[in-house]
Amino acid sequence: MIAQTPQKVLLGVTGGIAAYKTPDLVRRLRERGAEVHVVMTRAAASFVTPLTLQAVSGRPVRCELLDPDAEAGMDHIELARWADRVLVAPASAHLIARLAQGLADDLLTTLALASTAPLWLAPAMNHRMWLHPATQANVALLAERGGTLLGPASGAQACGETGPGRMLEPDEIAARLLSPRPQSLAGRSVLITAGPTHEAIDPVRFIGNRSSGKMGYALAAGLVDLGAEVTLVSGPTALSCPHRVRCVDVESAAQMHAAVLARAVHCDLFIATAAVADYRPQAPAESKIKKDAAAMTLTLERNADILADVASLPDAPFTVGFAAETDAVERYAVAKLQAKRLDMIAANLVAGERGGFGSGDNALVVLWRGGGRHEFPMMPKARLGIELASLIAERYAASLAG
Repeated sequence: MIAQTPQKVLLGVTGGIAAYKTPDLVRRLRERGAEVHVVMTRAAASFVTPLTLQAVSGRPVRCELLDPDAEAGMDHIELARWADRVLVAPASAHLIARLAQGLADDLLTTLALASTAPLWLAPAMNHRMWLHPATQANVALLAERGGTLLGPASGAQACGETGPGRMLEPDEIAARLLSPRPQSLAGRSVLITAGPTHEAIDPVRFIGNRSSGKMGYALAAGLVDLGAEVTLVSGPTALSCPHRVRCVDVESAAQMHAAVLARAVHCDLFIATAAVADYRPQAPAESKIKKDAAAMTLTLERNADILADVASLPDAPFTVGFAAETDAVERYAVAKLQAKRLDMIAANLVAGERGGFGSGDNALVVLWRGGGRHEFPMMPKARLGIELASLIAERYAASLAG
């Protein structure tokens, strides 16, 4: 048996609080058999020391472009040629901007410009910086040039705010970098829903639920990684549209129903992760309801069942449902799978101490026709999105094979 050649990873570390995770990232990369050479910006040394990264990588850490001692052993062109992959983690907004402009004003940007190895970026920054049009334009430009984005994740940030911009966890970065995912959904069109719906009571009030949309957005990103063309119909969330996903924003269940049914006939797979309101106020007030009466009665009417309507189409796509339950999770999921004639269903408990609505973690029981079953233990939703996407792709392929 011929031994596999170790992947040579050039790890660029920029200045940001997420740099404290890079020693663990180096360890995770090496656990997967990679050789790692670390290059740091000056700002990065304010968050993690070169000596720490030298200890975990087993190689001298480079920080300066014009370092006579280092140049004598391996100049920057040699180091650029050495790498099989260039990974920047964390990748700050400033570094992303410099790479997009093709600048070579320090060692890291010079290496990125001189290397022909694939470029991978794990962004980490404040959510407002990530969502700024300049950052989004720079990321899109680097993607057009062949760069690959790893994240960012969404959640609590060091500044105390919450939103997209967290660096992915080291284990996930290492797994995605060194275990390229098979393009098992290449050429396939996936339509997915996510988030809650808001049903208007009056112009300022609504009936809604606690769904954050995190699971659906993570799954959309996981499906794109498998080569799928993904359209995400999303209710109101605080999340940014995943990279390479087409997003359609809606508010109410009726709007989501219309958006989905207009597209369902053109997709290969439909996945309903959205927590769609079952009922809506029958007659929303046209102006704000004043707090005059001691009590108020709302008359509700049922919303259309988006999942059932898609599953009952004459030439229905491969259809995957979600079931968020507070008890008897698997029993209710089986009933929903059968009643709506779904191909698969993913069920989770939303009343536990961990997981469910608003949480960054989740656990799922996935069931499919013929009695198949797979259980995913509690894990970050970003990772679960990747795992679930692979299972859905596997079951979809099995359905085509008959």
